[in-house]
Amino acid sequence: MTWTKWSYMDHWVTETPQGPQPPSFNRAYMDRYVKQLSALGFTGFDTFFFYLHMLGGMYGSVPGFERFLQDNGFEKITGIFSAYPSATRYTAPHVRETHDRIVADCTNTLRTCEGLTGVENFIVMPTSTYWQTEPVTDDTIKVVADLWNRVGKLTLEHGMTTTCHFEFWGAIRTRPQLELFFEYTDPEYVYFFCDTAQHTIAGVDPIQMFRDYRDRCTGFHFKDTKNVDEHEAYRTPPDPELMAPHVTRWFYEMGEGGLVDFPALMKEIVASGYDGWLTVEHDKAELGGGSYAEATAVAKWYIDNVLAEAEAEARRGLESVR
Repeated sequence: MTWTKWSYMDHWVTETPQGPQPPSFNRAYMDRYVKQLSALGFTGFDTFFFYLHMLGGMYGSVPGFERFLQDNGFEKITGIFSAYPSATRYTAPHVRETHDRIVADCTNTLRTCEGLTGVENFIVMPTSTYWQTEPVTDDTIKVVADLWNRVGKLTLEHGMTTTCHFEFWGAIRTRPQLELFFEYTDPEYVYFFCDTAQHTIAGVDPIQMFRDYRDRCTGFHFKDTKNVDEHEAYRTPPDPELMAPHVTRWFYEMGEGGLVDFPALMKEIVASGYDGWLTVEHDKAELGGGSYAEATAVAKWYIDNVLAEAEAEARRGLESVR
């Protein structure tokens, strides 16, 4: 048995006559983008909440866009990503007075998803940037946890799981902070989404995080990195991913010799009994002259060859102990 539930995170930039743009630049670009992903064998599609209205306008409705995906070999839209990376006076997860506005935003996003086949993950970035949030105290983490408990209860009523994706530059980034956050959140309402590169950059072992929070893990972003943040780059304003003084590119596709041990993670996933979606994400793949199309093809080759072998080995091991 080979893993079939591979999804793609809609984090892509393509060259256009107006310069680098997301594929939703126009319908022709979006159609080609979807067909490229389909040709590589992806069957799930994750996207950002702020793209939903654009996609709805382009394809007649958000369910209309999903039907286009399905006509091209996809199963469905699998995840919606919501985030407030830059804190404002109106939306800042660490400021309790802004929580009602954030909950209202999430409610509107859920309404936009009505009529879809069945989005599984409502993926959230729990905090804004570290530099806008610090000092990060236990009380700060409790305020953030209270927000996502509210949202988690709300999304569950709509059939979606609120699941938390942490950034290396976010206010909750270290292993002790992660543990405290999950202690403060209700396991019925708030889950864990494992981004392999972001945790690695922050000095957190993503494989151990998965082991320890397996029962709350609802998904992954499979991407690599070649650096651990050793110079407090996470505090760099306004954008540590682009402005860090010591690192010009943080993220790489699988198969480029980074720090994440993907075969070991794949074996752990198989052994755990996890049967959800595994998601490929590329972030700023264009840096240094690369392209998202090339990065995605390389990652899918790695999936079909290296990770498929790791999966097969893990399944043989399970069979041998039965």
